[in-house]
Amino acid sequence: MTPPRPLSLYVHMPWCGRKCPYCDFNSHEAHGDEPQAEYLRALNDDLRRDLAQPEIAGRAIASVFIGGGTPSLLDGRLLAEWLTELFANAPLTADAEVTLEANPESARAEKLALWRRAGVNRLSLGAQSFSDELLQNIGRLHDSQTTIDAFDAARKAGFKNINLDLMYGLPGQSVAQSRDDIARAVALEPEHISFYQLTIEPNTLFHARPPQLPHEDAIAEMERDGIEQLAAKGWRRYEISAYARDDKTCAHNMNYWRFGDYLGVGAGAHGKWTPDGEAACVRDVKHRHPKHYLKAHKQSDARAFVSNREIIQGETLRFEFVLNASRLVDGFDKDLFEQTTGMPFAALEPSLKKLAQRGLISMQQDGRDGRRVRPTPNGLLFLNEIQGEFLPPGDGVPVDHLFGPTNGGGMDPLLDL
Repeated sequence: MTPPRPLSLYVHMPWCGRKCPYCDFNSHEAHGDEPQAEYLRALNDDLRRDLAQPEIAGRAIASVFIGGGTPSLLDGRLLAEWLTELFANAPLTADAEVTLEANPESARAEKLALWRRAGVNRLSLGAQSFSDELLQNIGRLHDSQTTIDAFDAARKAGFKNINLDLMYGLPGQSVAQSRDDIARAVALEPEHISFYQLTIEPNTLFHARPPQLPHEDAIAEMERDGIEQLAAKGWRRYEISAYARDDKTCAHNMNYWRFGDYLGVGAGAHGKWTPDGEAACVRDVKHRHPKHYLKAHKQSDARAFVSNREIIQGETLRFEFVLNASRLVDGFDKDLFEQTTGMPFAALEPSLKKLAQRGLISMQQDGRDGRRVRPTPNGLLFLNEIQGEFLPPGDGVPVDHLFGPTNGGGMDPLLDL
């Protein structure tokens, strides 16, 4: 009997202190009157309904990621009480990874202690840069010392698994400043570092008023230099923008990238699961605006929180698998593709042969019958070309928008949060 597929849970907190000019996630500036307690109750109801679905019932949750928005902005005691209830009632595995995203300015010592006692065992801290000038250029509310203080407070609170987010290619950034950001992040000795390029996305302030970004040659040098620095200091690159020490890879994001199943609760969250024996997956999207989401909480319909449900199959299913799995430095094997999509590996082979001829992937035997597909070093530099090879004909969605950066936290590149 085939064991149940891994199941993860993404929880979206929609409020933030200020909308960053580069952010296209589903976040709303807080004004102090947010219905936090009501929203947390709605999350419980949303999750209860998702867990009751026949395809999900009885499956254990191996990882939880609480993202946003800015989860750390919420009242510390309210969030801790909600976490305690979540862990008491949700079917979590004994060793479940539980990550909470935090911005340095709202990651205070008392909150960190409450989160840790409640059961959060991984913290993702949005540093972005250690240059106060660059932080101002991208609209962040914290400075570099606040990041250092928050990191130290997290250690004192008992967090032994911390991710730091770093961005490069920022407005006004030099190669030397990017190098300094890496050095200062490494000096803190986090278990995980996310190092990704700033991209200008539609529906952002930076898209409406483009900043002066570094020249593309300088950005490429920042990337090369960062990869080399992190490797030299012992951080293993296991995904296009993710680096880990001591095998502290992000289990939640690994499930996304390996095309596992996940539930998404909260305003604008997406969930995806694969019915047994079918070459298709189901994708649910929850109501995007918090007001509409809370309105759904008052309805009794089993799918009241769902604004859209879509069946993904055929060429689109194949594309979504490659979109995720090609991000992994170790790539994917034949079994993973067939088990998570229900499709035969032969559906990939014509395109894989083309990519191998162009030097973008390598195809190797992996065991007696297995095949492993890995992006080459050149393929990692031109990942959009690998993914674009599988884009369904007539699909007008730009691959680079779908691919996007992740913040090492828990954003599926398709979540549109």
